[in-house]
Amino acid sequence: MITLLEKQQIIISHYHDGKSQRRIEKETGISRKTIRKYIKQYEKAKEDLLTSDEASNEELIQNIIENPKYNSNNRKKVKLTEELMTRIKFFIEENENKRANGKAKQQKKKIDIYEELINEGFDISYPSVCNAVRALRDKKKEAYIKQEYKLGDVCEFDWGDVKLKIAGKNRILQMSVLASAKGNYRYSKLFYNQKTESFLESHALFFEKIQGIYHTLVYDNMKVAVKKFVGPTEKEPTEALIKLSLYYGFKFRFCNTRAGWEKGHVERSVEYIRRKAFSHRDEFASLEEAQEYLDNVLETLNRKNQAHKEGKSALEILDEERPYLLPLMPKYDAAREQESRVDKYSTICVDTCHYSVPDIYVGKFIFTKIYTSQILCYYNGKKIAQHKRNYEYNQWSIKIEHYLKTLKKKPGALAGSTALQQAQPELQKIYHNYYTGREKEFIQLLELIGEKGLAQIDNAIMTLQKVSPIDITTEKIKVICNRNNIPDSDKTKNCISDIEIKSRGILKSYSMLLVTTGEEFSKGVSIV
Repeated sequence: MITLLEKQQIIISHYHDGKSQRRIEKETGISRKTIRKYIKQYEKAKEDLLTSDEASNEELIQNIIENPKYNSNNRKKVKLTEELMTRIKFFIEENENKRANGKAKQQKKKIDIYEELINEGFDISYPSVCNAVRALRDKKKEAYIKQEYKLGDVCEFDWGDVKLKIAGKNRILQMSVLASAKGNYRYSKLFYNQKTESFLESHALFFEKIQGIYHTLVYDNMKVAVKKFVGPTEKEPTEALIKLSLYYGFKFRFCNTRAGWEKGHVERSVEYIRRKAFSHRDEFASLEEAQEYLDNVLETLNRKNQAHKEGKSALEILDEERPYLLPLMPKYDAAREQESRVDKYSTICVDTCHYSVPDIYVGKFIFTKIYTSQILCYYNGKKIAQHKRNYEYNQWSIKIEHYLKTLKKKPGALAGSTALQQAQPELQKIYHNYYTGREKEFIQLLELIGEKGLAQIDNAIMTLQKVSPIDITTEKIKVICNRNNIPDSDKTKNCISDIEIKSRGILKSYSMLLVTTGEEFSKGVSIV
């Protein structure tokens, strides 16, 4: 095929220089058949241009100046047969069904389709398969309709990953993002995971922040929101989302599968917030410090004027939306709930980590509320244990006071126990300084700590150290604690009562003595 420059040389040589087709062929080396073809095309296009109306001039001009090309309209695809195209369509539809049923990561890529076709005996190249798949997908492309949103109507939710260094450790944190559709007001919180408690807390904190509730929340097909797919377009919400919606009174809807543009505000917001906040800084001493930094960045972004929003900031539009929001409810109890059986170590397991409960509940089922920062355990409605949430893998959170019953029976197990190793440093110091080899007595001290508190025990030990530093016992500590617990007024009252009782006893003895002596004296006088 000749080039546009060669086409120009043919036309100029023939019409302006008057050269024949034979001479042009000799000079350029282009076949006379090709030269004749482009001369005829030029003549016809020029004639049509001169005789046509102005409305069609652009197309006729384009015919004159366009690049030379082959006419492949009537060319048949030799290897891309109808049978082969039917198989490719089958694989594309199979991928669509997998996406609709939540198996997007198990789709066949183009290379997989190509290998499948080769295994079936088709003679086709990989680029031909790619072109066929692309052509079939392009037929299904759709137009998008710009939306107008009412004040206080729609807010969108999504998750995003962010890689940070927290306390010297590399972490992949989950960033929850809520973005209002009307004003692009953005709110974000950092969590260690995307579990239900994180999902619930992000909503509760967001509603507290804006002092109201949007009428409709939009989600994609995330696990914490969608329990299962009922069909290609229908989803069943999770119980947690239903309860959250019921409590706050908002409606919710889900995007279609792989249709992120249906919540484009928050899709863009995840990337925008992550870039604006953590492209400048990604190391923090704690998660709290990282969250405080993110809050400051969001405050700046929400105060920034938006050209596509009539120059108003997201915060200004939020102020306009507040009268249209649903009224705020008290903060939701953002906890994931589970029922757990207490194992032989008197612990329950939450996300691979173990948390102790009093040993009297071994083998029983207890109700557990899992928050992002703490674990609360209940039995028959009574709280029996509380722990700080641990996000490391396979960790044990043990409180020594939960094992008093067992330690009384097995005092020898105390010294090497995890419970003692995880006890408060002050308690470990008391054990190593005064109770090594006296485990039974130390267990009695633990019971006393449960009654009086560790601070009071420390004060009693300090008092005993001044009197007898080498002879500190649980009984002596108990006496001092009990003495210190008596109010001054009670001590004075008790002292007065003792004096009164003794004085009355002495007076009574004297009175009895005087009465007896008087009687004997009277008898003696009468005898005389």
